[in-house]
Amino acid sequence: MSEKKTGVLGGFKAFLMRGNVIDLAVAVVIGAAFTNIVNSVVKGVINPVVGAFGTKDLDHYASCLKGPCDKNAAGEVTKGVFIQWGTVLSATLTFLITAAVVYFLMLLPMKRWQDRQAAKAPAAPAKETELELLTQIRDALVEQRREPGTDAVPAQR
Repeated sequence: MSEKKTGVLGGFKAFLMRGNVIDLAVAVVIGAAFTNIVNSVVKGVINPVVGAFGTKDLDHYASCLKGPCDKNAAGEVTKGVFIQWGTVLSATLTFLITAAVVYFLMLLPMKRWQDRQAAKAPAAPAKETELELLTQIRDALVEQRREPGTDAVPAQR
């Protein structure tokens, strides 16, 4: 029984110590921290700009689907069906800002760096086709069969 436990624990340890699991854990932690930055930018910069045309809090943008719609003092819907499209707009803006930052500050510079590295590396020779390889083998075999000092191939026995 202890062999199986050691095997399972050993397998679990090997899984955790694999490089891509560690990289994934780091990415999740960095992503969570980055999300706070993006949310702060949306709430501190984007929402006030949108608020210049209406309300600063996008969560207040809503439409009544089935009316009349009423809310109590706590903001809970008491009557009707609200469609809170302001919340969706805020989440969409957050997503677009996150995607733009990831693309322009991470992916684009990485792609440019990889392109520069690829340009510096010597070009790999083109792969020869099977026909070219067979032709070279045939020519090498014919060369081996020639008699020294002549261009003639000896007669087969």
